[in-house]
Amino acid sequence: MKSAVCDLFEVEFPILAFSHCRDVVAAVSKAGGLGVLGAVAHSDQQLEIDLQWIEEEVGERPYGVDLIIPAKYEGDGDGGLDMSDIADLIPAQHRDFVDDILARYDVPELPDDVPVRGPYVGTGDAPFSANRAATQLEIVLAHGPALVANALGPPPPDMIAAVHGAGRKVAALAGRPVHAERHITAGADLIVAQGSEAGGHTGEIGSMVVIPEIVDAAGDVPVLGAGGIGRGRQMAAAMALGAEGVWCGSVWLTTDEAETHPVVKQKMLHATSADTIRSRSLTGKPARQLKSAWTMEWDRDDTPAPLGMPLQPILTAEAQARINRAAHDTESGAGKLANYFVGQVVGTMNRSKPAAQVVYDMIDEFIDATQALAARLED
Repeated sequence: MKSAVCDLFEVEFPILAFSHCRDVVAAVSKAGGLGVLGAVAHSDQQLEIDLQWIEEEVGERPYGVDLIIPAKYEGDGDGGLDMSDIADLIPAQHRDFVDDILARYDVPELPDDVPVRGPYVGTGDAPFSANRAATQLEIVLAHGPALVANALGPPPPDMIAAVHGAGRKVAALAGRPVHAERHITAGADLIVAQGSEAGGHTGEIGSMVVIPEIVDAAGDVPVLGAGGIGRGRQMAAAMALGAEGVWCGSVWLTTDEAETHPVVKQKMLHATSADTIRSRSLTGKPARQLKSAWTMEWDRDDTPAPLGMPLQPILTAEAQARINRAAHDTESGAGKLANYFVGQVVGTMNRSKPAAQVVYDMIDEFIDATQALAARLED
């Protein structure tokens, strides 16, 4: 396919697949796209293991890694809070509120031999901080990803210098034209124009509006469309708006390879496009996710407001671990609380299939859509 993104990474299809699951990343790269591993929840050891595994699977095919270094977070002046300081910064009323949720929904404690897993396990640094990301970046650049993306805010100068120094490309997500301009000034090679429909951290402007705005602002820097894209017709629409390809995340969550919690996957397979909400209840920043009892509890008028990043994910890490361990069906207390980040495209994610098949189906539908438009011009 002719595209600046295909030329940039020497891939067959300009489909970049963001996933926390290494199997999805490898499957998409092997199918002709470019898989991008979301690394924020990885421990240092697991990141090493997954990068080595991906490289063994994909061979010479390219892949990428996505980090999260937000522009603003608690303690950002010093590169991030040390975990030893966290206890004093989380108000007692927030701890009590989380405990109350778990008690009312009958979520049991974790067994003593089951550790809480999260993006800060095994480190002294808080998640979503410059110190944490710097450690991850060092690991990433010791391997061979073709692309390193920053999912929140402009990539820091040190990150860009290190990535470019290693001969790799830098991508950054933008929800407004001004964001794209900042990213390009910082040195980004690729802009992901993300509409509000997207899962996870996202802004308030829809893809149909923001993609062409960012394309115009980006000039010669290639742009990927993101947000509400999981089918070929949506890919065709994004490229008609000026994008050189697409960045997809949600659509992989119900694939055969995905490590999505079984209860959450069932919720996604039965969800409509109206069953998501932008909520600060998991990370401290607005992130689109499934509506659930968890988001409902944090949205009540009589509850404390979610804390900022990274305090909120630290506050809720054990609670989420308890919910995920106890959720065996959608009707249990833990099952009602269980949720995950996903975009509005979840309404079309109603059948599980291999990740490679998602790629091939997108391309087939893309061809059909573009040929149908061409036929209208001929008529």
